[in-house]
Amino acid sequence: MKGDEIEERSMQIIEEEIGSSKSNYSSDEWIVVRRVIHATADFDYARSEQDAIIFSRNAIADALLAIEDRCSIVCDTDIIPAALNSNAIRTLGLKCIAKISDPSIVEEARRSNRTRAEVAMRAMQDHIGDGSIVAVGNAPTALYELMRMVRDGNVKPNLVIALPVGFVSAVESKIAFISTAEEHGIEYISNRGRKGGSTVVASILNALLKLYIQKKWL
Repeated sequence: MKGDEIEERSMQIIEEEIGSSKSNYSSDEWIVVRRVIHATADFDYARSEQDAIIFSRNAIADALLAIEDRCSIVCDTDIIPAALNSNAIRTLGLKCIAKISDPSIVEEARRSNRTRAEVAMRAMQDHIGDGSIVAVGNAPTALYELMRMVRDGNVKPNLVIALPVGFVSAVESKIAFISTAEEHGIEYISNRGRKGGSTVVASILNALLKLYIQKKWL
């Protein structure tokens, strides 16, 4: 089977096996969740009470508006930009930004005894501003730093994809972020469990890019 055929058959299998959990999502939301399941082979992203992907009310709409406005996509790891559809990014005129590996960030993190993710998120404040998409797939400290910037009134992104993964602070950071986002009117895609990661976040972004292209040009 060719690549396109494998993907099409994979999506068919997901549709056959998902059961009633699909009904928890709108048609556009399901396109995103199905892409995550496709990337991970993990139905918990639709079925699990803790790990199922959740969307704020206008998450999809605001994501598509941000893409329409040629937004910046601010990422907490280098993995996310590397995993995005480069043709879509180029065609849509989007900019992906990640500073986690910048030597200046590494040095500042060492000097200030903070994590690189925390320092990098603060350093990208001007790129976040208003109207961006922020993607956090690895570091809870990056999400906490973003929360501080939101609370201080320094940034208001169109969408935050908040899916840091792991056993230390991942769950707590997501719960705190969802509360902060709802208080400050920030749209989000997240979950409340341990699962997540940069590849999951990249799959969400790729689904949003594809969804925008389909709505724009079909």
